[in-house]
Amino acid sequence: MEYTVKQLGDLAGVSGRTLRYYDQIDLLKPGWTNESGYRIYGPGEVDRLQQILFYRELGVDLSTIKDFLDSPDFRGEYALREHHKQLLEKRRQLDLLLQNVERTLAALEGGKPMTDNEKFVGFKETLIKENEEKYGKEIREKHGDETVDASNAKLMGLTEEQFAEMQRLATEIIDSLVIAVDKEDPAGEAGQRIAELHRKWLSFTWKEYSKKAHAGLAEMYVADERFTAYYDQHKEGAAQFLRDAVVSYTS
Repeated sequence: MEYTVKQLGDLAGVSGRTLRYYDQIDLLKPGWTNESGYRIYGPGEVDRLQQILFYRELGVDLSTIKDFLDSPDFRGEYALREHHKQLLEKRRQLDLLLQNVERTLAALEGGKPMTDNEKFVGFKETLIKENEEKYGKEIREKHGDETVDASNAKLMGLTEEQFAEMQRLATEIIDSLVIAVDKEDPAGEAGQRIAELHRKWLSFTWKEYSKKAHAGLAEMYVADERFTAYYDQHKEGAAQFLRDAVVSYTS
């Protein structure tokens, strides 16, 4: 089958403006332009659009999608299997959250009360999944599967109060870094207070604390651009400040 911009947009559920933008950034070019000047899309373009929409559904940015699809190593069947696996995991996460909402509603309407752990299962699993996707490979290579699995299990076992305190500490660390960067010495009182907050935050997921592991994790904050970006999105230099504060703290 062959489609114009409007026909393909109607078929795929995207706007003509979106398709024209994809053409403009070389993400999805039409197969050809007919004598009347209409963009025409053939089977190959339809398949490529399907892949683009799969990746968009998974939250991948357009630049990265283009790199994936244009790579000489890209294989459509393998990509579809990966999409399938990730969508199943996404569905599982949504099912957990739906169950959480349904059980909460039932409890409010006089049903069986939920335990504190049950109230936060979906949120904890989502946090674990996000961490695994972003940093899992590096963390597992550095610390081993047993350590990471134990950390995830400890997180799943946190009570409502513990989970809330862990999140509060994470926010306080960021807020404190924003204030301290460019104004305080990482080895000074403010820097060491942040390092201590970071140690307390780690205690909610680490089986046992070690200065060596703490310093090693802090080094990753500047060695791995993803960690750096997480902290520096709040204030440039935050990752470096935290690393230096922890290094001083653990020495």
